[in-house]
Amino acid sequence: MNAFSKNAFSTAAFSPPARLLMGPGPSNVAPEVLAAQAQATIGHLDPAFGELMESIKDQLKAAFRTHNRVTFPLSAPASLAMEMALVTLLEPGDTVIIAQNGVFGARMAEIARRAGAVVKLVAGEWGRPVDPHDVRSALAEAPHAKVLAFVHAETSTGALSDAATLCRLAREAGMMTVVDTVTGLGGVPVSVDEWGADVVYSGTQKCLSAPPGLAPVTFSDRAVAAVKARRTPVQSWFLDLGLILGYWDGEGARSYHHTAPVNALFGLHESLRRLLSEGLEAAWARHWETHELLAERLEELGFFFVVDAPYRLPQLNTVWIPQGVDDAPTRRRLLDEFGIEIGGGLGPLAGKIWRIGLMGETCRVENVERLAEAIAAVRG
Repeated sequence: MNAFSKNAFSTAAFSPPARLLMGPGPSNVAPEVLAAQAQATIGHLDPAFGELMESIKDQLKAAFRTHNRVTFPLSAPASLAMEMALVTLLEPGDTVIIAQNGVFGARMAEIARRAGAVVKLVAGEWGRPVDPHDVRSALAEAPHAKVLAFVHAETSTGALSDAATLCRLAREAGMMTVVDTVTGLGGVPVSVDEWGADVVYSGTQKCLSAPPGLAPVTFSDRAVAAVKARRTPVQSWFLDLGLILGYWDGEGARSYHHTAPVNALFGLHESLRRLLSEGLEAAWARHWETHELLAERLEELGFFFVVDAPYRLPQLNTVWIPQGVDDAPTRRRLLDEFGIEIGGGLGPLAGKIWRIGLMGETCRVENVERLAEAIAAVRG
């Protein structure tokens, strides 16, 4: 039989299993967001789509709490937003200080090295926030550094760092900042203008509860000016901010850059509409209150948190796996028998912790109770 004949592959339509997504992402997506994405596709240069683009930019400014003109969703996952932020600001030979307290700080460092930058790494303890004292020392040792980069909401550990203080230290030293809040936006306070941050990015699949594939990003005027003053071209054509802005910033006269994921942007608009209708403060409070219930239930079951209470991300809970509990087999039972997905640890925490998400649409009291009952059942 020919390998490319009709009978050589399945012609059945795919139907995903029902899952309660309580891992580190993606989160569950509201029916209204899925319905928005299922609307009829229109052209990415259609005037009606241009109006939607302007609306999304305004929504993201509100969600980020910024007046930055350059605020838009990158047509890519959040990992590429991280790359865009770094390769856009850094040129070969530039020095960047990167505070690492988990997996994603290490990823920042690798991207910066590949861009030809000199990386000064401030290594912190996993499960703890970035230490401002360590950062202050690094800034003093490398006063010529161009950028301080750090993760505000570290997805690998569930630790929340003090972005306002870290951005202030960098600003006082004359440096720009790159802030990763992929897991933060919509779940904990994010205030770009108040922080004085220069480039901040997030993802759609966490607390925004839209499907993966888009990355909200915002650039300060200072960051845009630095990009325009580059001595060398940005190493990536696709991630060149100047080229992208010809599409996203040209109201009424957009130039072609790429074919935007039109239907994904329909969904993002609806997810942001829902978040802003609820209110940012109300959403933050919902995440924290639901986290407190989860903490109570998990502690009743004998679990201990990795992160101390003042520094926890309420939407990304990390707990030590109790002695006698097999990591992967137990998580697989939760998935197969109860339809619940939770995450395992990464890096040195692999096999030692679970990562339990309460993000956006998933952040519901009934989901906490369902998870607690399922964990109790699989543990016998």
